[in-house]
Amino acid sequence: RYLLEQDFPGMRIGPEPTTDSFIAVMYGEAEGNVPGNALVVDPKKPFRKLSRFGNAFLNRFMCSQLPNEVLKSISIIDSPGILSGEKQRISRGYDFCQVLQWFAERVDRIILLFDAHKLDISDEFSEAIKAFRGQDDKIRVVLNKADQVDTQQLMRVYGALMWSLGKVIDTPEVLRVYIGSFWAHPLRNTDNRKLFEAEAQDLFKDIQSLPQKAAVRKLNDLIKRARLAKVHAYIISYLKKEMPSVFGKENKKKELINKLPEIYIQLQREHHISAGDFPEVKKMQEQLENCDFTKFHSLKPKLIETVDNMLANKIASLMNLIRQEESNMPTEMVQGGAFDGTMAGPFGQGYGEGAKEGADEEEWVVAKDKPAYDEIFYTLSPINGKISGISAKKEMVTSKLPNSVLGKIWKLADCDGDGMLDDEEFALAKHLIKIKLDGYELPGTLPSHLVPPSHRKPFQTAE
Repeated sequence: RYLLEQDFPGMRIGPEPTTDSFIAVMYGEAEGNVPGNALVVDPKKPFRKLSRFGNAFLNRFMCSQLPNEVLKSISIIDSPGILSGEKQRISRGYDFCQVLQWFAERVDRIILLFDAHKLDISDEFSEAIKAFRGQDDKIRVVLNKADQVDTQQLMRVYGALMWSLGKVIDTPEVLRVYIGSFWAHPLRNTDNRKLFEAEAQDLFKDIQSLPQKAAVRKLNDLIKRARLAKVHAYIISYLKKEMPSVFGKENKKKELINKLPEIYIQLQREHHISAGDFPEVKKMQEQLENCDFTKFHSLKPKLIETVDNMLANKIASLMNLIRQEESNMPTEMVQGGAFDGTMAGPFGQGYGEGAKEGADEEEWVVAKDKPAYDEIFYTLSPINGKISGISAKKEMVTSKLPNSVLGKIWKLADCDGDGMLDDEEFALAKHLIKIKLDGYELPGTLPSHLVPPSHRKPFQTAE
């Protein structure tokens, strides 16, 4: 709702768990709903494979179409609210985690939403996050409604969230958490307004870049599937080879399923395959229970060679083609809705701050602090109105900034490149030091509004 800046069919927002369906929010010329059973038989939509989850799921699945600018670039899958009671968890009627896993394998980004004032990871949420295993690079975490707590409480909530996630997601890396208040109403607590704005912009940039990276992600998924298919071929052919030709087939099958972890280790050594490429043991054992091992195929080395050749050579050339195509095409970004809110004008992130301060003022922004800078300038014994680099260095190093930063400041401040600073250039250097000390980045080139008045080139009129 926040991203689209309009209601969509089937949407309901409230403090209780309101969304009981999977809603695919997609672009359409006319506003309307398509129910799940009709959706999975539509050849134009990518949901046909969802029919295997049955009527219990399809009755809780729908597509919401509306003519919204944001949806021209991305589609959004809104999942049901997570439940915390054992009773509700059992009564869904379909395998919730399997459905989540199906979507997770196909989407570009997974956003986990937490409320700052209702922070708990229930059993179902824990299971849901585990369903995303292997898709860790797609996950982003949003700590929403952060304006409802003060700074001290927010620090504790953030710490508690990281601790809880660390127990559920088994990776040493820390997940990226975006803190903010994603709604279009006045903030209840404005202490962290600047933080919320910066975090929202970071999240927007992440989402906006998705259309550009879509082709590379699909290629990445293709490589994943190819490696997994290759590993499956080794496992299946090994099981086929070990089966007896006449008697004791059922006992041998049970023995092989129990020995699967040892088979994995043997295949890793034999074919030099990474342990991370193998499917999960428990899941594989469950699936093998229902299979007839005698009907498995033997290994076909030529097909394995073809896959190896594709991974080693064809993928690299395909990657180059994608890069060439991207460089020739205009940059595709998500537009509309909340994405247009702070892109331009005085409410853009960083507008009027740091090096951008004074950009829309007629007076030179450094002038207000110049009297104080002039006092320091004249204590450095200027000759013919200028101080040498040695004199300037003595003063500039008192900022305790590293030489690499001071060198950049010197390059920006020495407008005429004569290796000396006049009073205006020195004031500019002090202003740039202040910008850096206040935590802002230095500009790559000196913006026109920061150029000292005496160094500005007059406009030439055409005769």
